[in-house]
Parts: sequence; C-alpha cells; structure tokens
Amino acid sequence: MSQGHKMILLCAFTVFITSLVLGVKDRHPDECADLNNTTWQEYRQRRVKLQVQYLLLTRKNLDCAQAFTEESLTEGQRLSYFNISRPTKVIVHGYRALGSKPSWIKELAWSLLRAQDVNVVVVDWIYGASFAYNLVVENYKEVAVQISVLINQLQKHGCKLGSFHFIGVSLGAHVAGFVGTLFEGKIGRITGLDPAGPMFKGADTFDRLDPSDAQFVDAIHTDSDYFGISIPVGHVDFFLNGGKDQTGCARSRFASILIYFPVYGYVICDHMRALHVYMSALNSSCPLIGIPCSSYEEFLKGNCVDCGVFRGSCPAIGLTENSGISVSPVPKEQKLFLLTSSTSPFCAHHVLLRLEVSPLDKSAEVEVTLRTESLGREQRVRLQTDTTVYRTVLTHPLPLCEIQTIELKNTGSRFYRQGDIHVKSVCVSQIPSNRQDVPLCVNNIHIRRGAPWSHDFVQVCDY
Repeated sequence: MSQGHKMILLCAFTVFITSLVLGVKDRHPDECADLNNTTWQEYRQRRVKLQVQYLLLTRKNLDCAQAFTEESLTEGQRLSYFNISRPTKVIVHGYRALGSKPSWIKELAWSLLRAQDVNVVVVDWIYGASFAYNLVVENYKEVAVQISVLINQLQKHGCKLGSFHFIGVSLGAHVAGFVGTLFEGKIGRITGLDPAGPMFKGADTFDRLDPSDAQFVDAIHTDSDYFGISIPVGHVDFFLNGGKDQTGCARSRFASILIYFPVYGYVICDHMRALHVYMSALNSSCPLIGIPCSSYEEFLKGNCVDCGVFRGSCPAIGLTENSGISVSPVPKEQKLFLLTSSTSPFCAHHVLLRLEVSPLDKSAEVEVTLRTESLGREQRVRLQTDTTVYRTVLTHPLPLCEIQTIELKNTGSRFYRQGDIHVKSVCVSQIPSNRQDVPLCVNNIHIRRGAPWSHDFVQVCDY
C-alpha cells in the first residue's frame, strides 16, 4: 500500500467516524481528570480553537489523574501531587486522525511510574491535533509555546530544566523538539517515538526534532517509509527492523476500535510499534540494544557486530541515562539497528552466522536452524556460484549460550540447484561481540539433498 493510499484511507475515516465530545470543564478538586475527544461535526461547525490542558499522574494517584496547572502549586490551592524534588516525564501525543483521545496514555504513564518515582505530566492538545493534518502541523509550535509557559512557571517553583524528560509520539516528538528549541537545548532529555515524517522530512532543524533540542535526544524509528521520519533526529536513533516494516504488522488489526475499517490497523501498525516497544522496554528485563552501523543492509550482512564508537557500551532503549552511553561527549545522529520479534516483549538475541562453502557449479539454498529443546529458529541462506563466504545476522528468543543444536538442510530444487554442498565451516557468534567471545564452529560438513545435518553444542551460560 503506497503512502498516498494510506493517507487517503485516513482522510476517509475522519469523515465517517466520530466520537463523543468531552470539553474542558471546571472540575471539582477531587474529580478525576481525563483527556478530551472531539468530533468531525464539531470540527466543521464550530472550528474548535486550540486548547491545551495538562493531566498529572504520580504513584500517589495512579488511577485518578489530576488536572494540572501552575495554580495547582500556588499557596491557597489544594495540594498537588506534583513533587518538585522528583524528575518530570512529559508525554506529548501526536496527530489524532479521528479526534479521539489516545488509548495508550495511561499505559505509558503507568509504565514510566513502575520504572521510576516521577511526576508524569500528560499534554492534552486533542482539539488542535485532530482531522486535517496540514492544519494540525500549523498548530504544533503554538502547543510548544504553551507548554514552555508551564515549564517556566514550574521553574519558578524550583524545578530544573535538566529534570524534564519529554516523550513525544509521532508529531508530539516535534512539539517536544520545539519546546527544547525555546529553552536552547537545556531540557534534560527528549525521546521521540517514531517522529512524524510528512511535512518534516525536508524541514530545517529549527522546525523539527534534532540533537540540539535537549541535553540528550533519542528516537525510535518503525515506519520511516510512511508516517515516520527517515533521517536521524537524535544523538542516537534506533531503527527497528530497518525502521520500516515491522514483524507481525501485515496481519495486525485494531478490531475493537475500528470494526468497520479493519485495514486501519495495518495502516498505523508500523507507526505505533515504536510506542509499544518503548513501553515493553520499560516493563521488561529483556534488553533492547542497538548496534551502530551505516545502513540496515550492512547490519544484516554481519558487517557491524560491536559498539566500538561508544567504547563498547551498546545503547539500550529505555530510561537508562544517555541510553547507557558512557562516552563524552555523546556522538550525534548515530544510526543503531536491531531486530525484534512480532509480540511483546519484542526482544530478540542477535547471532552472527558465518558460512564458508566450496565453489559451486549451480546456485543452492541452505536452511540453517538454531534449536533448543523447545524452540527452533530457521534462516535460509541463498548460495551463489561466485561466492564462497556468507555472513548474515540471525535472531533467536534465547541467547547463544542456550542454543543446543545447529541444523543444516539443503533445500534446493532437484532440477536446477546444487545437489551436494560441501561446507568448509559454519560458525555462530553472539552480537554484540567482545574480545573474549569465541565463535562456535563446525568444520568439513557434507550436505546431501534430503539428508539434514545437525551438530550438538555443549555449553554453559555464564550469567
């Protein structure tokens, strides 16, 4: 499906699907606050003006968000749950094609609060973020200006700019970036979850998220060929599965929300994967680390296997300071690549396969399987007559030290593929690698068609 077709689908949905309107109203201090909704009819008839409100969640009010303003902290008002001595996470949603409030806000806030004892401030700009995308883009800087007013007020109460961490989803990443611009890059951190691409791919750094917007900027890219941006925008940029097509998304459906338009789940699945992977990283003990490389193709070929540019410390998705990078100053616009699974927790262990064969008369295909007692992961390697050494990156749910068996199978056709294959050596090693790692190798293997070969490894994990 082309980008144009996806955008047409989104526009069609905005015409036919409407939601209940919840306006910004005066609330009793003890009343739980919620994000707004708007409708296509209201948008056309009333032309709702840009309205921004803020919700506060902490460990003390997990299930009841508090409407949050600067007045919440002033003397004479009901005590706010906001704690000036704690860091503050600011969540900024993006474009809302249907005018509905994001369903993922609370889950992200709860994930952040489980990981750290912080203030979570949610920016609600639904009224300015809905329906006509080109008009929404015209609003994003004004939203950033309004947020900056709140940040200035919080500074007067003792908050430090370095204590703020903005987490922007899609267009929200550029909102956060402009807030950072207004504060001359003194904001502590900005995380962009698949920063929006349309109308931003050729934009000046002043108009989009970039490394100068905060002391540290990290981004996760999952739909860089459609709704996400394809260029690096942070100090480190994680390109999951190349940053374009995500595993499992072709069959994804958000049927509970869009019963009549099930294809919508496919349209935004890649784009929203960055958010779900980020939440999974906050909740899981399984690390999601990126490997620096010039391109995804070079990464898949196994030509990038370590993190030397970061002095051996590979960046990880999550809340670790500077993504775990200890080198100073932090390099800018570093492309990082990693493969993920199709479901939470999305973690996959990377394995480098090196296969050397004797010269072939015809092309061939070898199926390589890394197997444990209960799990097997296959990868097919196409062999050509002009190449004898092949390198490729495989993934497995378990680390290399738990893999018990390697299997090779000649899967070539009887009539036009190589019948027998002589494998000089097959080696597997973990990624990222270090000097102490020793590849697991087997030499001098003869594989006949229809006669799979296997070898058992005897190894112990040193956790």
